[in-house]
Amino acid sequence: MEFLVVNFKEQLVPGTFEYAINDIIDNHVDLSILDHKYNNENVGAKTYPSSVLLKIILYAYSLGIIRSRRIEYSCKNNITFMALSGGAKPDHSTIANFIISLEDEIIIIFSDVLLLSTQLDLIGGETFALDGCKLSSNASKESSGTMKELENKKDKLKKSLEILINRKA
Repeated sequence: MEFLVVNFKEQLVPGTFEYAINDIIDNHVDLSILDHKYNNENVGAKTYPSSVLLKIILYAYSLGIIRSRRIEYSCKNNITFMALSGGAKPDHSTIANFIISLEDEIIIIFSDVLLLSTQLDLIGGETFALDGCKLSSNASKESSGTMKELENKKDKLKKSLEILINRKA
């Protein structure tokens, strides 16, 4: 056995997907819409920051890991997950409860991540497609569209989000 000192920040290499997730969530996405759910000022142990949970979940989903127990295992055994979580090791029930609780906010958060990815040129080329979700979809080139169509979809998405936000206000 060997004892190694690991600097988590050095494990996230610029230009990688995990580095982009870490940067976008920490520096560009406003997660204040989650503060009311994860503010634990009265009693009990401190909650995990929503940014930590969101980063490990987005990374896990990108790898096809969708079960909370597998995500928990990865946080304890995979250096990239450890780096994204800053060494936090949330249990499977914490992860599952966080995912379930995002029902209303996930549209806003995912839209922000998608728009920021476009602005930061992380999404490029002439076509745009989303896939990897366990939902029925058609990810053919004809269904994905061009950058101009993406701009139109972005405008429609913003309008839908405004309507959703106005309904809740």
